[in-house]
Amino acid sequence: MIEASSRAVQLCRTALVCDMVWPLDFDPADTVGNDYGKLQRFHDAGVNLVSVTLAGDRHNSAQALAIVADARRRLAALPHVRLVDEIGDVEAARGAGKLAVALQFEGTRCLERNLDLITAFRDLGIRHNLLAFNNANSAGGGCADASDGGLTRFGGRVVEEMQRAGVLVDLSHCGARTALDALTMAQRPMVFSHSNAAALAPSFRNISDELIRAVAATGGLVGISGCSGYLGSAAGLADAVVHHIDHVCSLVGHRHVGLGLDVVFDAAALNAWIRSRPDEWPVAADPDWPGFCYLMPEELPAIVDGLLARGYSNPQIEDILGRNWMRVCSAAWQ
Repeated sequence: MIEASSRAVQLCRTALVCDMVWPLDFDPADTVGNDYGKLQRFHDAGVNLVSVTLAGDRHNSAQALAIVADARRRLAALPHVRLVDEIGDVEAARGAGKLAVALQFEGTRCLERNLDLITAFRDLGIRHNLLAFNNANSAGGGCADASDGGLTRFGGRVVEEMQRAGVLVDLSHCGARTALDALTMAQRPMVFSHSNAAALAPSFRNISDELIRAVAATGGLVGISGCSGYLGSAAGLADAVVHHIDHVCSLVGHRHVGLGLDVVFDAAALNAWIRSRPDEWPVAADPDWPGFCYLMPEELPAIVDGLLARGYSNPQIEDILGRNWMRVCSAAWQ
C-alpha cells in the first residue's frame, strides 16, 4: 500500500467521494471478479457514492430487467448500503454512515428500440446510461469500430428522451463522432464517466481534447479511470490518474473532472474475457498485450497527495473527489 500524508487521508474521510463507474457482472459464466462483497472496500476506503454497471449492449430488455431486479434485492439486503433513486439519497446515505449505490447501463441495446423503457428503467434506479459499448448499435458508433457513422436518428431520439426523463447521458465507449453528435443536443450536462485523455495515452478508449472541451461546455465532466490501459502506464497508477486529472483541469478547469475508477478486483479474469472478444477489444488482437491492471479504492489518498503536490487547494480537491459529480447528477436527474 502506498503511504499517504495525514492531510490526504483526512480529506478522503471528510470530503464527499464519488466513484461513478464500478463494473459488476451478474453472469456467473462471464465474471470479471467483482461481487457484492467488494462494495465494503469502497465503503471502508471512504467512498460515499459508487455507480454500479449492471447491463447494456450484451443484454436484451428481459435480461436487463431480471438483472436490475436481482441487484435491487441483493443490494437492499446489505446493511451498509443505500440504493439511490434520487439525488437526496446520496447525502441521506452519507449521514447514516452508509455507501450510496447508484445503478447504470453500459449501452442501449437493452432498450430494444423502445423509448418507453428509458423511463421504466429510470424508475428502477437506472439514472446513468452509455449510448454504446465499444461497437456500434442502433443508437450510434463505438470507439472500437474502424469507422463511426455518428449518432443515428434513433440515437438522437434516445438522447432527447434520456434528457427528458432525467437519465444522465454517458459517452464513454462511444465513437468520437457519435459523442460529438450527442453533445450538440445537450440540454443538460453530459459526461464521459470513465475516459482518459488521448493526449497523454493514445488508447482507443480515450478522448481528444476537443471532446473534453465539448463535454465541459455542457456543464458536464470527464471521469478519470484507474485502468492502466487508459492511463498509459502499469506503474504508478495514482500518479498517472493525477496526470490525467491535471490535463483536464488545464483545458477546462477543475470543475469538469471527477473519478470513474472502473475498478476490477480480478484483472486476470477480465483480461481473459477481453482476449476472447477481439472484435470488441482491439487490444486483444496484439499477442503481446500485457493486460490491464487497476488502481484500488484504498489508493484514493495517494491521488489526493498527488493533487496537493501540484498545488490544488482543499476545496478544489473536494470538487474533484465528489462535488462535481453531485452538481452534474443534480442537474441531469431533475
